[in-house]
Amino acid sequence: MLLQSISISISTTLFLLLLPLLSSSSNHDDQRVSRHAKKLISDLNLFPHDDLNIANSSSSLPLLPRRIVEKRINFPNVVGPDPESGVTVEDLGHHAGYYPIHRSHAARMFYFFFESRKHKEDDPVVIWLTGGPGCSSELALFYENGPFKITNNLSLEWNKYGWDKVSNLLYVDQPTGTGFSYSTDLRDIRHNEEGVSNDLYDFLQAFFAEHPQYAKNDFFITGESYAGHYIPAFAARIHKGNQANEGIHINLKGFAIGNGLTDPAIQYKAYADYALDMGIIKQGTHDRLNMLLVPVCEAAIKLCGTVGKIACAPAFVLCNAIFKDILLHAGDTNYYDIRKKCEGSLCYDFSNMEKFLNQKSVRDSLGVGKIHFVSCSTEVYMAMLLDWMRNLEVGIPALLEDGINLLIYAGEYDLICNWLGNSRWVHAMKWSGQKEFVASPEVPFVVDGSEAGLLKNYGPLSFLKVHDAGHMVPMDQPKAALEMLKKWTKGTLSESRADGENLVAEM
Repeated sequence: MLLQSISISISTTLFLLLLPLLSSSSNHDDQRVSRHAKKLISDLNLFPHDDLNIANSSSSLPLLPRRIVEKRINFPNVVGPDPESGVTVEDLGHHAGYYPIHRSHAARMFYFFFESRKHKEDDPVVIWLTGGPGCSSELALFYENGPFKITNNLSLEWNKYGWDKVSNLLYVDQPTGTGFSYSTDLRDIRHNEEGVSNDLYDFLQAFFAEHPQYAKNDFFITGESYAGHYIPAFAARIHKGNQANEGIHINLKGFAIGNGLTDPAIQYKAYADYALDMGIIKQGTHDRLNMLLVPVCEAAIKLCGTVGKIACAPAFVLCNAIFKDILLHAGDTNYYDIRKKCEGSLCYDFSNMEKFLNQKSVRDSLGVGKIHFVSCSTEVYMAMLLDWMRNLEVGIPALLEDGINLLIYAGEYDLICNWLGNSRWVHAMKWSGQKEFVASPEVPFVVDGSEAGLLKNYGPLSFLKVHDAGHMVPMDQPKAALEMLKKWTKGTLSESRADGENLVAEM
């Protein structure tokens, strides 16, 4: 307790010392700082703008047994069969369901499950986790790598590069309060990775009990942004469960993080360097940040440690001062893709998703009753604040040593979880193959004869910098992302081929 109190005192002192540095030289700049501070009560994927999904007794679904309750779904307004394979939605196993979370008072976890579009029984099972914390995985489903995309008239068209073409695909709304997931008890809101990973592990146990034919398949965890926290913790929880022979053995083969936040101490330090390299700030600003703000951020993160104590709250404020300062110079730049302007509260227009999911025909198909869809939850985000500055890299080396594959990929034009910071923590990670990984050559990642990125690989560890992409790689470069997943799950990511077809993303 004494050490914790000292930590709080030091962090508070650091924050008070920093306040004059955060103040700008004019009232106009102060107002800009205030606006950006408000926007930073956000996630590392999309800005939350809705309330927590805590349902009252009149709007919640009936009490469910301690097992998955799932129904086959048939989305309305799907435009024809898949142009390539000719399959229709009636031919495929598309499911939606709720899992009553075992370690909760009244929580229900919502998910989608899409069987492989090619009907291959041995295709891997891939789970996708959107970040936030508190953002729904439906964002990825409909705008990144799901089977369908939403058109402006709210019909669905097949996604030519949906990840269901090479895998059986799961999307989960988590933590509790996100998307269609809900509870009637505030005690079910999670505050750390232990709670998050236990819920996901219990969900998988129930899922494979419901679908035992997939339990033997290779299993991969994927996701982006704040999932850079979720995914390592989830992978470690599965590995622990397998080693202890808990329940159904999950055939975990690998985990992949796209533009994630995993090691804040290294990644926040990289902000100024990336912003300078990309012309967002000038040398003077870069030097000032490295002299004044970065050391304070590093000291605060050190106090936070890896277990998420109260000192992590000042660390969150202090370190995000670096990002806020850079945003003052970025203007209306979209910090998820610095090639674009930030338009609207989300920097992108994803309004068609909420319109689509609020249609009665869609809600009836999903079986969600009167549950309100929460695309990004401010309350879930705030509940996880003490988790934000934790270092989740520390659990990864043990997984690598046991042969579980890790892919870190990052679009080159993302500022908020930029490739430079991700590359640095991957290179700095201490494991038995670190020296060989650092010395390994950077080779082109080739898709249909064109260079789609730059790849480093040694043993179970791969790092891929994706060209012409921002924060959401599967949205910006869908063909490259699908090829990346296909090769990685087959263990052939480091192989290149040249077919002569030019790689140009279809937006």
